[in-house]
Amino acid sequence: MTQADKAAAFAALHVPGTPVVLYNIWDAGSARAVTDAGARAVATGSWSVAEAQGFADGEKLPLDILLATADRIVASTDLPVSIDFEGGYAVGPAALAANIERLIGTGAVGLNFEDQIVGGSGLHPVDIQVARIKAIRAAADAANVPLFINARTDLFLKSKPDMHAGLVDEAMDRATAYTEAGASGFFIPGLTDHDLIARICDQVSLPVNVMMRGKLASVSAVAALGVARASYGPGPFANAMQQLGDGFTAAAAS
Repeated sequence: MTQADKAAAFAALHVPGTPVVLYNIWDAGSARAVTDAGARAVATGSWSVAEAQGFADGEKLPLDILLATADRIVASTDLPVSIDFEGGYAVGPAALAANIERLIGTGAVGLNFEDQIVGGSGLHPVDIQVARIKAIRAAADAANVPLFINARTDLFLKSKPDMHAGLVDEAMDRATAYTEAGASGFFIPGLTDHDLIARICDQVSLPVNVMMRGKLASVSAVAALGVARASYGPGPFANAMQQLGDGFTAAAAS
């Protein structure tokens, strides 16, 4: 299967009401584990990939290491691979496009792309983020790969739950702008209110992605809301590290 075929197959997995489950991985070994368990696609989480290499999240992991990790993950599985690319390791469209070319070169077929200002505060203005998404789509088109751009808004992660209802309209405005710019999906991590998620799923034309945490404990429950993609973020890595530590403790005490 070609990279373009894998990208198309990955996009087809995003069905509202029947979400693709992405139990986020961080290296080739974890990619093989979820592949062998029956996953239909694999996706990294930036926090997990960085922590696994001894770095903090927030583009502290050097880009060369991230791309080398992506390359090894793609080589380890026949499944479509999506990479959490944070803010693209660049702000300006030209530099961003160059990084996307390198990401596509690993064989990845999708990416998470967030609208927060990495290393700063707040979110990129909509017009700037739109220009950035357009640059990604142009780079993908030039490579003839229908890259799945999972456009993430950090509105909800950066606010308290009691503010979330008042942010839904802004989120949907961003979704509309990102759709027109060439995004493939809309990611709303941090939002766990079922009614608000259902409202976004009903009114946003893109497949909606949620992060499974807090009140989002069941894939079947978010499926009923119209979600098309259920991600687990840093949870799998944290669980694996906890199990590793507990295993040592038990071994040392035996």
